[in-house]
Amino acid sequence: MKDLLYLKDDQIKDFIEQIFYAYRETYSDPKKILKKYSFGTAHHRAIHLIESYEGLTVSDLLSRLKITKQSLNRVLRDLIKNKAVILKKGERDSRQRQIFLNEKGKRIFDEIFTEQKKRIYNALKSSDSDSVIKFKVILKKIINE
Repeated sequence: MKDLLYLKDDQIKDFIEQIFYAYRETYSDPKKILKKYSFGTAHHRAIHLIESYEGLTVSDLLSRLKITKQSLNRVLRDLIKNKAVILKKGERDSRQRQIFLNEKGKRIFDEIFTEQKKRIYNALKSSDSDSVIKFKVILKKIINE
């Protein structure tokens, strides 16, 4: 770690900029797909998390997205109207609502994932395994996991 002491503000700013560009490119790839369904990036993030954590509650989704109830309600309303998700009463607590992707929602997720996978796959494929592992460790530290 001592060899990282050379990191200056300009180098950290450059790293932050690279993270921004990586995010921008990864999330711009599926824009045509999202537009086809009249969805935006908020819908995309919700679909991604609903697929990853099938049956998560509305409150779990709120805390994972770190958005307001009002914003989430708008997104969920759009997803329900477009028949991409379904809400069910909680299995353990009927006051809670669990969210699931239906078949259309799963197709939308798969279309988006296929687009994003191309960029990520090519980057990982052209990297050595040690770099991939170290990159993942650094990302987890940035996320505070």
